[in-house]
Amino acid sequence: MAQNKNLQKLELTWIGKGEEPKLEPRILIENPEYSYGDPNTENMLIHGDNLLALKALEQDYAGKVKCIYIDPPYNTGHAFEHYDDFQQHSIWLNLMYQRIRILYKLLDGEKGSSFWIHLDDSEIHYCKIICDEIFGRENFISHITYERSGVGGIGQGGTFIKTGEGILVYKKGNMTFNEVNNYLPIELSTMKRYNKYIKDYGERILVDEFESKSNGEIVRVYKHNNYLIESVSFKNYEKNKNEIDTEYASHYDSLFRSFLIQKENSFQQDIISRMDKNSLYSVEYIPSRGKNKGELTNLYYTNKELIGWLKDTSILEKNKIVKSSKLTNIWVHKDIPKADLPNEGGISFPRGKKPEQLLKRILDLSTKEGDLVLDSFAGSGSTAATSLKMKRKFITIELENQAVTHCVPRFKNIIQNKDLAGISKAVNWQGGGGFKFYTLAPSLLKKDKFGQWIMSDEYNADMLAAAMAKQEGFKYNPSETQFWKQGNSSEQDFIFTTTQFLTVQQLEAIAEDMQAGESLLICCKAFQTECKNKFPNITIKKIPQLLLDRCEFGKDDYSLNIINLPTEETDSEDIDVENDEAEENNHVENKDENQPTLFD
Repeated sequence: MAQNKNLQKLELTWIGKGEEPKLEPRILIENPEYSYGDPNTENMLIHGDNLLALKALEQDYAGKVKCIYIDPPYNTGHAFEHYDDFQQHSIWLNLMYQRIRILYKLLDGEKGSSFWIHLDDSEIHYCKIICDEIFGRENFISHITYERSGVGGIGQGGTFIKTGEGILVYKKGNMTFNEVNNYLPIELSTMKRYNKYIKDYGERILVDEFESKSNGEIVRVYKHNNYLIESVSFKNYEKNKNEIDTEYASHYDSLFRSFLIQKENSFQQDIISRMDKNSLYSVEYIPSRGKNKGELTNLYYTNKELIGWLKDTSILEKNKIVKSSKLTNIWVHKDIPKADLPNEGGISFPRGKKPEQLLKRILDLSTKEGDLVLDSFAGSGSTAATSLKMKRKFITIELENQAVTHCVPRFKNIIQNKDLAGISKAVNWQGGGGFKFYTLAPSLLKKDKFGQWIMSDEYNADMLAAAMAKQEGFKYNPSETQFWKQGNSSEQDFIFTTTQFLTVQQLEAIAEDMQAGESLLICCKAFQTECKNKFPNITIKKIPQLLLDRCEFGKDDYSLNIINLPTEETDSEDIDVENDEAEENNHVENKDENQPTLFD
């Protein structure tokens, strides 16, 4: 059958798709009042609309982010008062589509990177189609089911009680995920199966040796005399749990259970045929396959059964045995404990705070020390807090005032080593690091009282130069010796922005100062007609006319405008997080007329 060359692309459509606004690329302004710690830090906390903030980051950070985790509004319906159901979904889809497209650009496609989006079943299936379109369906990794809470204490009715959420995982480029084992507290049923231990191996005597049929290596069979095998008693376990657990852990290296040998395994059958019942044997050999291939290996047998050691599937951690297993796409409640969740970070954030242990697992899988992690729905700052403790660099963005009320004090506590909750003990956190606090510059253009577009009077000369450099795709990098070299796009291509009327004499003076091969873009309010096309290596553009058709000015909030969020008290262990960490409320404008700028 001939391949159909006119196959339609599978994608989701909705009201408003394809009509996204052209975003103004704002500059970021540091507010030193809220920055803290290491002055050379690359960590960023941005307070403002996350769509505009992402656009502000796009030029400098495209292809540099290793891992993105976002926890956006779940769009559960009750958070909306002024949208009908049909419009509501379109609004949410537009919100996510615009942001994910920019997030995709920020991810590292050369070395490989990953994208994690945390939702519940209200929109996750629609979101997957969006992500399939942006990332490519072939780059979908997994849909993780995350059990956010146990059944008890949720207080929900209905046939199916919601205890789970979903995390969609995508990759960009040739991403290789780290191997992470899942360590769970050992269960009593397992302890009872591995209740025997070898207290004394006795005297080892060689009783037989033969040549392996698989690789020709010598197999030696030893019998142990005067050995001693004992067992741990679990009588009255609930009453004496601590004592029994301590005793059990003390025998960690020799705890075992025995297995019957499968008749199909001729090698094992050959070995046990040389053994007596009710005896302890050890076998020394070199395997021809498996994990110990080519290495000298010892196996132990008791009563003609193969011994399996507990230590092969577990680790001893602080005198407690935890069992190791491979990660699956089901992350259960008991696996990521939340009993201390309200205390994490030393701040209160009911219903929305995500456990640091959850974020740690994600970062363990997808990053290493020094990698850049981004979260554009910061909420209480859990992703950035976890990144800081794990020595990752972070960029996090929050629209609401909790950027100041929650994130700033939380990060300070971590830097000062006052935060002992969360993963602090697990990663042996000792404090240190820092972050810089940024806000978005105001819109570059505004309308005057006559309805005409003019440059904002909130921009000083340096801010204007930086903004025009970003608008034109230049890097803002003022020269210390030549006033007209304010930024560059290459070693020989420069930009100069001025609010003065440009004359021919000024232009000629600049042209004389330029070197062979250099080019210059001049942005100004006005210029003499004779300046136009006077020099082939100098281009002149007028502000603001050159900007008006390029992007949308004067808009500071592209959020969902979610209002009147419900609140409720929560139990210490079974946390109801139906609404996520970053649910957006009404935009609250916090404007400080005396706010310091990046250029002060």
